[in-house]
Amino acid sequence: MLQTPHQKYQQLSAQTATPIQLVLMLYDGAIRFTKQGIDGIEEVRYEYANEYFCKAEAIIHELVAALDFNYPISAELARIYEYVLFQLIQANVKKQRSFADEALVQLQELRDAWRQISKTAVAVGN
Repeated sequence: MLQTPHQKYQQLSAQTATPIQLVLMLYDGAIRFTKQGIDGIEEVRYEYANEYFCKAEAIIHELVAALDFNYPISAELARIYEYVLFQLIQANVKKQRSFADEALVQLQELRDAWRQISKTAVAVGN
């Protein structure tokens, strides 16, 4: 299968990213897909909404799978991810934007927290 230059760039970015950058990329993807799912609800394009909510859910499942439960924060993150998944599923099943909006808020707060962590990690590394 031929890749577009954009797809090649994305693949190279993922292969050369630090673990924190990968987490940020996952959050960005989940946020983007959730917004696209919301657009599908607003446009009454329910197949489109379903497709993108499912993509966001898949990313959340990847984040859960990556948790290291040797750290206490992982249990808290697992609970937040479970809540986000529930909200996305409710948005998809009920076709109600309010559930997706709540998931979006949680995802954006988590991404912002990880962004702060990445800045701290860079500052400590220098």
